[in-house]
Amino acid sequence: MLDLAIYKTFCMKIISTALVLLATLILVPIATYYFGAPLGGTEKEALYFLAKVLVGVILICFVLGEATQNNSQVDKLWSILPIGYVWYVAFVGDFSPRLVVMSTLVTLWGIRLTANFALKGAYKLAFWQGEEDYRWQVLRQKPEFKPRWKWTLFNLFFICGYQNTLILLFTLPTIVALQYNNVPLGNLDFTIAGIMFLFIVYETIADLQHWRFQSEKWKKINAGETLHGDYKKGFLDKGLWRFSRHPNYFAEQSIWVSFYFFSVAASGEWVNWSAIGCLLLILLFQGSSNFSEEISAEKYPEYKNYQKKVPRFIPLKLK
Repeated sequence: MLDLAIYKTFCMKIISTALVLLATLILVPIATYYFGAPLGGTEKEALYFLAKVLVGVILICFVLGEATQNNSQVDKLWSILPIGYVWYVAFVGDFSPRLVVMSTLVTLWGIRLTANFALKGAYKLAFWQGEEDYRWQVLRQKPEFKPRWKWTLFNLFFICGYQNTLILLFTLPTIVALQYNNVPLGNLDFTIAGIMFLFIVYETIADLQHWRFQSEKWKKINAGETLHGDYKKGFLDKGLWRFSRHPNYFAEQSIWVSFYFFSVAASGEWVNWSAIGCLLLILLFQGSSNFSEEISAEKYPEYKNYQKKVPRFIPLKLK
């Protein structure tokens, strides 16, 4: 009974987080739309085209996820779609210098993240197959998602609908840059580009450290070896993971916050409607990390102590 009560509390947290995110997806754009100058015809046409692509992607991910019972269809596209979105806007803007810089950085980010995901076996020739995120497997088995139709709705509105919409939203500073397409590159643009590139490098290091640790751990497990030291503990707390529990998540959020500031450099306004993407991404990672840590704390006895000593995102000294 205790385990069932824990599971119910856990699932209620996930469901409430999803509902909050869906509510903000509706309310925040309405509020943020009033920050900044109204969009012109070119920007509206570009946004309308991207919205049509978004609807198609949502439907494809939903149908494939339901047909294959692999709900990582969005995960496969997370690092690919933004590249297409930003280069489309760059095309509309006649490849102006700022849009080319923004698109190039997103391309570097996307190539790196796609390669990292490929290392985990996410991509197959039959693209609807591949490794599914373990968190979906855990969540799908919870009593709160029985009967099956509850999971179907969750898949449609949150996994496919919300996440795909978010992917588009955090690329939309390009629309603001398109709106101010004649504003030349300045020192702020170069500073932002440098900061964003550093966070891409930071995320690369964090992911490589984690992949090497997990690969070696599972190599030993599959070989029937007795685990010792860090491998027996089960989770990584060395390298960048010594300073924050999710250095890759910290870098990912920082990348897209940095990306938003290109719209600031273009418009001269510190607050504009395109901030919605990075703000909602921060909320998503809060919920996602809660979910991951619930699972880790159940699997690894020493993880709760790690939580007490090391910050979640922002790298700081150990307590």
